[in-house]
Amino acid sequence: MWDNIPDVDGEVIDSVDARLAGRLAELRAERGWSLDELAERSGVSRSTLSRAERAEISPTASLLNRLCAVYGRTMSRLLSEVEAEPAQVLRAAEQTVWQDPASGFVRRSVSPPHPGLRGELVEGRLAAGADIAYDRPPVPGLEQHIWVIDGALEVTAGDVEHRLCAGDCLRLRVWGPTRFRCPGPDGARYALVVVLP
Repeated sequence: MWDNIPDVDGEVIDSVDARLAGRLAELRAERGWSLDELAERSGVSRSTLSRAERAEISPTASLLNRLCAVYGRTMSRLLSEVEAEPAQVLRAAEQTVWQDPASGFVRRSVSPPHPGLRGELVEGRLAAGADIAYDRPPVPGLEQHIWVIDGALEVTAGDVEHRLCAGDCLRLRVWGPTRFRCPGPDGARYALVVVLP
């Protein structure tokens, strides 16, 4: 796990967010885009993008998804790019855990990150009542396998809703909007296998 670091005012900034902010700024700079151009491409306000690149806010899952779509990356790949070096074995205590404070979504990158490989394994946790909508996939045609370990999960892809209970597995290719919802009464824990097209 990453440690927390103090900012110039002495407040603590999560170093994951700090490194993520730096990588987001790098990706924009690599393309030669202004904040206005990125705002137009992503549908995210210029001020939100600026604050995310300066680590003044922790980006939500929805915001990261929009940026991943613009940059042609999965969320796992983006998060792996702020890791030091890829490893073959990733111990449980070293797995990157990221939380979206707005929705309570907790995401653990289980498989060792590697930019040259197409598959990733992620553990997701949603609290009862949590509802996350993505307006587009980070990479069109992304293959996903969603295996519910505990609780229930409703996954909507396009206009089709799938209600999944513990042990159920859904396989799909994502081309448009998706939604992950935990109807309760308990939280949901699921494994997500993501394969680039």
